[in-house]
Amino acid sequence: MLRRKSDMKKVIATITALVMGGSLAACGKTSSSSESAVSNPGDKTIGIAMPAQNLERWNSDGEFLKNKFEEAGYNVILTYSDNNATKQNNDVIGLISKDVDLLLIAAVDGKELSKTLDEAKAKNIPVVSYDRLIMGTEAITYYVSFDNATVGKLQGEYIKEQLQLDDTSGPYNIEFVGGDLADNNARYFFNGAYDTLVNYIDSGKLNVRSGKTTFEQVATTDWLPENAKKDMEKNLNANYPSGTQLDAVICSNDSTALGVTQAIDSTYNGSNQPIITGQDGDEENLRNIVDGKQAMTVYKNLNDLTLVTFEVCKTILEGNVPAAGLVDSLPMEVTYDTGSYNNGKKYVQSYLLVPYVITKDNLQLLVETDLYKWNDDGKYLSKVK
Repeated sequence: MLRRKSDMKKVIATITALVMGGSLAACGKTSSSSESAVSNPGDKTIGIAMPAQNLERWNSDGEFLKNKFEEAGYNVILTYSDNNATKQNNDVIGLISKDVDLLLIAAVDGKELSKTLDEAKAKNIPVVSYDRLIMGTEAITYYVSFDNATVGKLQGEYIKEQLQLDDTSGPYNIEFVGGDLADNNARYFFNGAYDTLVNYIDSGKLNVRSGKTTFEQVATTDWLPENAKKDMEKNLNANYPSGTQLDAVICSNDSTALGVTQAIDSTYNGSNQPIITGQDGDEENLRNIVDGKQAMTVYKNLNDLTLVTFEVCKTILEGNVPAAGLVDSLPMEVTYDTGSYNNGKKYVQSYLLVPYVITKDNLQLLVETDLYKWNDDGKYLSKVK
């Protein structure tokens, strides 16, 4: 269920790595030059640009990656940008001026770094786009993330199954709550869900009473729960009066789902509990899943994401080309994709991890990642600190 490959495959991959001198995807360099690069990681410096230190997700990712590279002997410069695109642009300019050997960037705004990264390309600094695709530049070497369209697809399929759309006549009322406009992933999340359900919307079996059926119409500023709550309260007051039933809300992530749940508690007059989706596995949302306020979340193992990113970057720093061969050495399911993610300048070579659905019935899967633990009450989960 956790999509891990067999131990035998890992053993084979390890033996292969030893035979090939530590590089599973070696090409473009002779083995002697590759060995020289591997033996002197202290000559290499990685510049890591993360969006914000005060958000647990990015602080954790940044520190994990920094420690991982430093343990391997590399030098690391880690910056946080207070979720400010201008500050991050200046941070990246600073990293380029220091002639780092690789840039790893989780963009605040995927459209704001294109000109700056053209300078990185001119200096032959490889750029890896982390979790959020950077738009409008040819400088991006690789993109590492989850299959973001699949996140939305899983949410849409869950609604389809729970409402039994192929077996009942409906109609059912549904609303969409998206992520921030500046986050390129948010559009993939929305499109994956909407495309899964659009035929039912067109046929009238699903009814969007607000009329908001585009990503721009349902976007939530900064992904903040308070913004999602405010937007949903307006929607409920305008379109669901006098106990009109709302059957489902597709929320792109757990922070927006949290705001929607709060709006349901405060404003909704229907007799039913709407089916609410999410993404991430945030602790408060997992409590809501147990308590029946949220139905599901799509979980992405961020430790797996950081480990794949480390392997991609390390391979580049060793003077080799990761390409498709790298995925065979990884202990988690990863797809190498060259034709799905276009940043407006080119299709970016991508490593995409696989998310999965978490409900009240399979919370144990999170415990099996070693990232969560059962509380003493045996009912709720907490993240392992």
